[in-house]
Amino acid sequence: MNNIVLFSPFSQKLRNNQQNPKNYPYWQDLITMLRQSGKVDEIWQIGVGNEYRFEGTTQKYFNEPFSKISELANKSSVWLSVENFMPHLCNSYGVSTKGIVIFSKSDPLHFGYPQNINILKDRKYLRSDQFYIWEQCDFQEEAFVSPQIVFDEIMKILE
Repeated sequence: MNNIVLFSPFSQKLRNNQQNPKNYPYWQDLITMLRQSGKVDEIWQIGVGNEYRFEGTTQKYFNEPFSKISELANKSSVWLSVENFMPHLCNSYGVSTKGIVIFSKSDPLHFGYPQNINILKDRKYLRSDQFYIWEQCDFQEEAFVSPQIVFDEIMKILE
């Protein structure tokens, strides 16, 4: 069986054109680790518009309807995302594939789903008002876990 990793790397673009505090800064490092592991056959990226396309992916799916994204998620061995639409879509569409969601400033106790692996580095980085607009929140690279932690969780699922 092919091991396929599907990832949705970005959250919605902010109106003030600042980097979204939800966007994981270590995707390229993680992709490199996955490629070098020898345990991942394909890496699929999904996104919209002119979002950055990462090197080392085998397929890129952009501007796909939700039904296609849920189909891709069900075909994958594991899916990954930041706290964006992806976990909500997978929950709503009943995707059976295990997901890993990387959190930084939003609280997985509010926005996570128990069927996923919800990764939060430390609650000290959570924003005080979980339901306020994201334009009022600064990006902090140090709020995210290392790619090694995400990699280890992926490997546990693939074993």
